[in-house]
Amino acid sequence: MALAQAGVKVTVIEAADTVGGGSRTRELTLPGFRHDVCSAVHPLGAGSPFFQSLPLEQHGLRWVHPDIAMAHPFEDGTAAVLQRSLDETARGFGSDSDAYARLMRPFAETWYKLAPAILGPVQRIPRAPLLMAKFGLNAVRSATGLASSAFEDERTRAMFVGLAAHANIRLDRPFAASFGLVLGGAAHAGGWPVAEGGSQAISDALTKYLCSLNGEVITGQRVESLDAIDTSGAVILDVTPRQLVSIAGPALTDGYRKSLTKFRYGPGVFKVDYALDAPIPWTADACRRAGTVHIGPTMDDIHLSELAVAKGRHPEKPYVLVTQPSLADPTRAPAGKHVAWAYCHVPNGSSEDMTERIEAQIERFAPGFRDIVLARHTMGSQALSQYNENYVGGDIAAGAHDGLQLFFRPVLRLSPYRTSNSRIFICSASTPPGAGVHGMCGYHAAQAVLHSQQP
Repeated sequence: MALAQAGVKVTVIEAADTVGGGSRTRELTLPGFRHDVCSAVHPLGAGSPFFQSLPLEQHGLRWVHPDIAMAHPFEDGTAAVLQRSLDETARGFGSDSDAYARLMRPFAETWYKLAPAILGPVQRIPRAPLLMAKFGLNAVRSATGLASSAFEDERTRAMFVGLAAHANIRLDRPFAASFGLVLGGAAHAGGWPVAEGGSQAISDALTKYLCSLNGEVITGQRVESLDAIDTSGAVILDVTPRQLVSIAGPALTDGYRKSLTKFRYGPGVFKVDYALDAPIPWTADACRRAGTVHIGPTMDDIHLSELAVAKGRHPEKPYVLVTQPSLADPTRAPAGKHVAWAYCHVPNGSSEDMTERIEAQIERFAPGFRDIVLARHTMGSQALSQYNENYVGGDIAAGAHDGLQLFFRPVLRLSPYRTSNSRIFICSASTPPGAGVHGMCGYHAAQAVLHSQQP
C-alpha cells in the first residue's frame, strides 16, 4: 500500500482464491453464521499508525466496539474488566487502582507517539526516545515478575498475565511483560474492536484502496519460485523464512540462507468456532458484555498452562481465549443467534484434539454452554498449517516471539526486511513488529524498498 501511495506500480499475487490470509471470514459451521477464520478482535488494527493514515472507512471498513473490551472471570462469579477508559478500568481493581493507572497511563495517553516505535524495527532510532525508554523499563521484565511486583491483588495479576499470554511464550521470561503493556495500552487508546461483517472487511477495504491507487490483485496463483513472476523490479514476499528459502533460495547468498534456517517457530494453537443458539451464559455479568474473555483463574494457572506448552505438553486446564463478536456485530449470525470462537495454545505441530478441554474451561465459568451449541468447527495446528503455510506447525505468529528473535527477526540484520538479494524483500509477521493485523510489517518493508531505490 505504501508503495502504491508513492506512485509505484504494485501487483499482489495471492495463492488462494480470495485475499485475506489471517483476516478472512467464512460460514464455517451453518448457513448465516459468519466466523473469523483466524483474527477476530483488533486492538492493533484500530491502533495501527499506518491503518490510521488510510481511508479504509471509505472502502467499507467499520470498527464496532463491544460494551467491554475484555473480561477475565474468576471462580467466585466475578470478573476483572478491561475497558476503553483507563480510569474506569483502574477503579475496578480496588487496592491496585493507583498501581494499574500508574503503570498503564504513560502508554495509554501517548499511544500514538509510542506506537510507531513499538510497532517497528528495534534498529531504528525512536522519535520519542524518553517515552520508549520508560516503556522499556517495564517491558523488559517477565509478565509474572511485573505482575507480582506491581499488584497486590491476585485478580489484577491474573488479568495482566492473561493479556501477556496472547504472545504464546513463557510468561516467566524477559520481555513477556511487553505484550501485556502493549495490549493494555492499545485497549485504552483505541479499544479492542471487531470489524463489522467480519475480519474479511479489513482485507477487502485494503484491496479496494490498493486498486483505487492503480494497484492490481491476482488471486488463485501460487508462486513456487521466482521463475513464475517478473523480478525486474522489487519482489516483496509475505512468507516466513521456510518459504523464503523454498521460493527464492537460489537467489540468496549461502550465509543468509543458513541464517534463515535457524529461525525458530513457536507453539501452535487449537481453535474451535461455534454457532450458538443464544449468548454464552457466563456467570459473571461482565463476561456477557465483553468482546473477549480470557479464561485462567489465577496468574499461576495461566503461567503453568503456557509453561506446559513451551515444554511440549498439552495442559489439562489450558488458558483459553474466547471472542464473542456477535455481541457487538449482529450481522455475524441470524437474528437471536450468535457466533463465538475459542482457542488455546498447544505444542508446535500438535495433532491433539483440545475441544473437550476448551469446553470444560468455558463451562467452569458459563454453566450450560454446551447446551446452546448448534454446531462447531475445529482447526488444530496441522489444519492451520494447511490453511496458511505461514502458520508453520500452527504457529499463527509466524515465528517465536521470545529471546533475541522478538527484536531481530527473521535474522540479525541492519534492515530486517532486506534479504541478501537487493531486489528481494520479506514483509510477513516473521519481520518486526511481528504478529497482529496492523499492516506495519508491510509498511516498513515498503519503506525499505523506497529507500533502496534512492540514488
